Amino acid sequence: MPEHGAGDRSCVEPLVVGRSEPHRKRTPFGYTCAAIAVRTRLVCAHDDLPALVAQAVSRIAHPDDVIAVSETALAIAQNRIIAAETIRPSRLAYALSRRAGALATVNQPESLQLVIDDAGPLRVIVAAAAQLLGRLMGVRGLFYRVLGPAIAAIDGYTGTLPPFERTIVLGPVEPDVAAAAIAARCGAAAVVVDANDLGVVTVLGASAGVDCARVAAALRSNPHGNGDEQTPIVVLAWRGPQRSPLLARAA
Repeated sequence: MPEHGAGDRSCVEPLVVGRSEPHRKRTPFGYTCAAIAVRTRLVCAHDDLPALVAQAVSRIAHPDDVIAVSETALAIAQNRIIAAETIRPSRLAYALSRRAGALATVNQPESLQLVIDDAGPLRVIVAAAAQLLGRLMGVRGLFYRVLGPAIAAIDGYTGTLPPFERTIVLGPVEPDVAAAAIAARCGAAAVVVDANDLGVVTVLGASAGVDCARVAAALRSNPHGNGDEQTPIVVLAWRGPQRSPLLARAA
């Protein structure tokens, strides 16, 4: 994370951003960053996502802003989707999925079967054993740590909007390339992010000059939403006199 001088008031306090609230009286931006959730039509397979994003933010985003796009929207546009009905879970998938938490992607046997296909049955069994041992020792999340990208790239179908309510979404490909294309089309920096209501944010791809650590911190409240908001785009808008703290300083 780049350091800022003492005269940069944006760093006196951590950036606090939230959702745009139209019913409240507007106040000047000053030295603050606002997260503006942008509603779009339903993103479909083979959509031109940079064009869709550019149209959605055309009267919102400024050159000093950062446009955050959901990784699920990008993956769907790339046709990285699989109908759950086409997957035949194994006995291992059924057995392990029953022991997963209610909010976990792998509590769906179809999703877990994709993890098994990617990582291999032995590695998944090792991860499950590590998870069980970790619980006994008071350590959580070892299942995900062992499997890493093999599981992080898969979104289950729980809570997904129709017509994707029975569709498993895989991770997007080349998110850096996609972010660069969106930035070029919109005239502002762009990132592809994976965020949830648990405060976990991962920047999967970014255009040049983005401070990814600060962007992740700014999106921790998940202004995209995790339900039926249909807001796969969030504009992190900056209206201070200095360069946005979400953009890395030039060397």
